[in-house]
Amino acid sequence: MKGTFYGVGVGPGDPELLTLKAVQTIRQCEILALPISDLDGDVEKCVAYQIVLGALPEAAQKEKLLLSMPMIKDKERLKKIHDEGAKDAAALLNSGKNIAFITLGDPTVYSTCLYIHKRLKSQGYATALVPGVPSFCSAAARMDIGLVENREQMHIIPGSYSLEEGLDLPGTRILMKSGRNMPRVKEEIRKRGLEIYMVENCGMENERIYKSIEEMPKDAGYYSLLIVKGDTK
Repeated sequence: MKGTFYGVGVGPGDPELLTLKAVQTIRQCEILALPISDLDGDVEKCVAYQIVLGALPEAAQKEKLLLSMPMIKDKERLKKIHDEGAKDAAALLNSGKNIAFITLGDPTVYSTCLYIHKRLKSQGYATALVPGVPSFCSAAARMDIGLVENREQMHIIPGSYSLEEGLDLPGTRILMKSGRNMPRVKEEIRKRGLEIYMVENCGMENERIYKSIEEMPKDAGYYSLLIVKGDTK
């Protein structure tokens, strides 16, 4: 019998936010798949893995499948890398082993595991997704604010999306991975007279919280999330 491929969300950074279902799934899987930016074998660089170890130290003893997830824009090269990753995962599934691919936040929201998941699913393998706490929900909770109320809309906007177009949307706007573009973000926020909150490295040891545009740094790290509220003036 072939194994099952699980995409497991481990939350944004705090090991205490790992769900019981995520822990149970990881425990029952023989293979732990780790997304890494390169294949140098240094699993310490995998943030999702460090989160899991914080809640489930015994995961260190599991067999690892290192899957390359480089941050590059070459679509053809990425396709080949993801195809190869799915091939490696399929070989383990064919041997009857179950795989838990751990991913930051929730596996349905901009998750690297989906590249492998959809390939295996299209090939007829058994797949499943285990939800995790999304970074924007955790960030709002850390700042003790709500995201939306009543009939308000909420928009999740990736860093590659048009900033001006995103900020002009109604309701609450969540800006994902926009830290490298901070000066422009701050300029557009001021221009529109909007309210902004920011969490950098949410739930991690080096977490930073900013509740106004004046507090926000000129530069921010990769794991920076901004919550924008208010209507454009």
